[in-house]
Amino acid sequence: MGKIVFLDVDGTLIDYEAKCPDSAKQAVELARANGNKVYICTGCSKAEIAQRDLPELDGMIGANGGYVEDAGEVVMHQSLTTDEVRHIVDWCNGRHLGFYLEANSGMYINEWFVKQAPATMKRYALGKGADDAAAEAAADSFIGGMTRTDDLYRDDVNKVSFILSTYQDHLDSKEEFPTLEANTWGGKGELALFGDLGPTGITKKHAIAVLLEHLGASQADTISFGDAKIDLSMFEPCAYNVAMGNGGPEIKAAADYITDDVNEDGLYNAFRHLGLI
Repeated sequence: MGKIVFLDVDGTLIDYEAKCPDSAKQAVELARANGNKVYICTGCSKAEIAQRDLPELDGMIGANGGYVEDAGEVVMHQSLTTDEVRHIVDWCNGRHLGFYLEANSGMYINEWFVKQAPATMKRYALGKGADDAAAEAAADSFIGGMTRTDDLYRDDVNKVSFILSTYQDHLDSKEEFPTLEANTWGGKGELALFGDLGPTGITKKHAIAVLLEHLGASQADTISFGDAKIDLSMFEPCAYNVAMGNGGPEIKAAADYITDDVNEDGLYNAFRHLGLI
């Protein structure tokens, strides 16, 4: 077995307009042909990934580590309980916060999300370098893949992302849901635009350990690629770590190597530098 490669998605494998550079697709294809295994390791759930134009991969770690898949086989899946989902839904609705439930079957939104998401997602794309037209298109595409429903007390939810009216919403979520994992994600400089809540103990670090045990692979053969602070939990268990040129200061400080920006052939150049291709 060659190297086991873990790729963050947004800002690493694809750009902030959700486009995968041709060079990145070629890098993944060539690396796999050379006997390496390539997995995405992302906060997104499977339904969201299915909407992306990605190269063929060996599998995925999704939902910030709550879902692990190898060659089509589900290795691990830990989701929120129905009671936890009900609590989150009621709490968000009570605060008039737009949210989406991230399940492998789809992404399910409330009425507040319909109203708030266009401006928030445009702000996200602008903060990551898109121009005004591209930011609007990216926001429309993202929201267009979601399902508006009143049936929100679900039993198949991996995690929940909600729009922050202020950072205090995230702080209050940590207090309201002390047994869940609470994170934030957002725009330029990793500005917090969204909070998210997932099952306790679920991290990219834990999921990587689960996958390596399943594969019978060694930690010494792992390489990870990321662009944001949340990817630090992916860096920790891997032997070698690469930050994208467009990454934030925390991820660059923790990296063994810094490659070029996602849209400047960063993934291809790093794969070549590391001898994967």
